[in-house]
Amino acid sequence: MQKTNIDLPINESWTNNLSMRKTYLSIVALLLLLSGCKENFNPVVAPINTNILVVEGMINAGADSTIINLSRTVLVSEKTTTKPEIGATLTVESESNQAYPLSELTTKKGTYGSLPLNLDPSKKYRLRIRTANGTIYLSDFVETKVSPVIDLVGYDADVTKGLQIYVNTKDQTNKSRYYRWEYEETWIFYSAYQSLLMWDGKDVVGRSSANSIYQCWGNTKSSTIVLGSSVKLDKDVIFKQPIILNPSTSEKFTEKYSILVKQYTLTKEAYDFWQNLKKNTESLGSIFDAQPSQLTGNIHNQANPLEPVIGFISAGTIQKQRIYITKGELPGFTKPLNADCNAAVVEPTTPLDFPLYFQSGFTVPIAFVGTGVLASSKECVDCTLRGTNKKPAFWQ
Repeated sequence: MQKTNIDLPINESWTNNLSMRKTYLSIVALLLLLSGCKENFNPVVAPINTNILVVEGMINAGADSTIINLSRTVLVSEKTTTKPEIGATLTVESESNQAYPLSELTTKKGTYGSLPLNLDPSKKYRLRIRTANGTIYLSDFVETKVSPVIDLVGYDADVTKGLQIYVNTKDQTNKSRYYRWEYEETWIFYSAYQSLLMWDGKDVVGRSSANSIYQCWGNTKSSTIVLGSSVKLDKDVIFKQPIILNPSTSEKFTEKYSILVKQYTLTKEAYDFWQNLKKNTESLGSIFDAQPSQLTGNIHNQANPLEPVIGFISAGTIQKQRIYITKGELPGFTKPLNADCNAAVVEPTTPLDFPLYFQSGFTVPIAFVGTGVLASSKECVDCTLRGTNKKPAFWQ
């Protein structure tokens, strides 16, 4: 057989660069390998239930209302972020067959409530849910846990570390042991500029005090799950349980700050549920964090016990305590000036200039300056974009 010599065109620089030659050969080998893969791999994926019932709330055995929220899970890809479960019938039931109905609130879809039930703390209770399509869900009967009073909602203030809110509590009977806390923060804050003027649709006019958008009240609720336990201690005492930490530069401390802390006592099973929920939602930032675990609640589909349901129904009383902290109590706590806020003078040259500037609402007049008007963006003038200018009923 006669050999045939094939001459490939070779760039002289290749002979002087061994690593580049190896790269070229690797690419060729990879292309040959890929060209040999002709069969598509289509793994069989088990169907996933993306319409899981979510039950939030507790059976309040004391002098507060019982509020239960029902919703369905949604895919991340869906445009809607909430899917309330409407038209359901909810009933609190005792072991002795007493029934306490809940009504769906007209103010919020998927939310059901009742007036204070004042239940017997020595009995066990459960929640019955009948959805609009007739499916029945039952929670397990649960022990009623009476929460001890909150001894103190206190704080440690440090310019470097910030303001740490904490709670002290104790149970002389040693029957509580497992605790959960929720909080709601409220504070006074101000916009970067105080607007003395407003656009009434036709002209720039004076702004009345009733329409002031300079001082507002901000509000936020718990963003984390706060748990504590005294089970490893001889006495049922919780001391300086951290609730929320805010930096010293937060606008929450501009003038006056308030926090309402709610305390719940849990059973061991409820505590474990909340602890797993906390791990699954707050500690999944890296491969070194705790891996997701299955959430085992106490609510079940009566006809199909294998159907997953998210939630854990507890029964008990709630203890609350509110404190106020003024700026004078926090020396060194200062909010930096907003470098993004600037004001400029609008000088009208024709009668149509003011409508061009203010009709859209993106720019807000602040004050008259000579023949012009000092103005800035709505974000820098209107505090109601981030709060309310209506004083809360509880505010002192």
